[in-house]
Amino acid sequence: MMKLTQHASLVKTLAVAALLTFTASANAAKYTGTNYQSPYCGCCKEWVKHMEENGIELDVVYEENLTPLKIKLGIRPEYASCHTAEINGYAFEGHVPANEVIRFLESQPKRMKGLAVGGMPMGSPGMEYNDQKDPYNVLAFDKNGKTMVWSRENQ
Repeated sequence: MMKLTQHASLVKTLAVAALLTFTASANAAKYTGTNYQSPYCGCCKEWVKHMEENGIELDVVYEENLTPLKIKLGIRPEYASCHTAEINGYAFEGHVPANEVIRFLESQPKRMKGLAVGGMPMGSPGMEYNDQKDPYNVLAFDKNGKTMVWSRENQ
């Protein structure tokens, strides 16, 4: 009887270990990347929080001057914002909603380099203020700086 109890205990232990491993991998972020932002900007921190709440884990790198990075990634001044993320080889500029980042990453567009939300529209992720929601476009951009509307938000 003692051997059967030990065996049952071992089976339970292995089952719990397997469940914990499965749960940890199920909760792991599907996408990871790096967000470059000013050390003085609060909305950038809120955008990172929004991304993490939606399963995108971002390391944060604080930079005083983001211009060289934006130039390197092909982000034009007309659609620049306060922070820039690199995820899976793509660039994400500004307050792009997490659902659009995920949709873009899942579609893996060949010609496009990333998505951008120029400026800091009220009601975009990280820029929430009461019930104010300004309409804005999420732009997809290519290596030549050409853009197309990827999505329309708060319309």
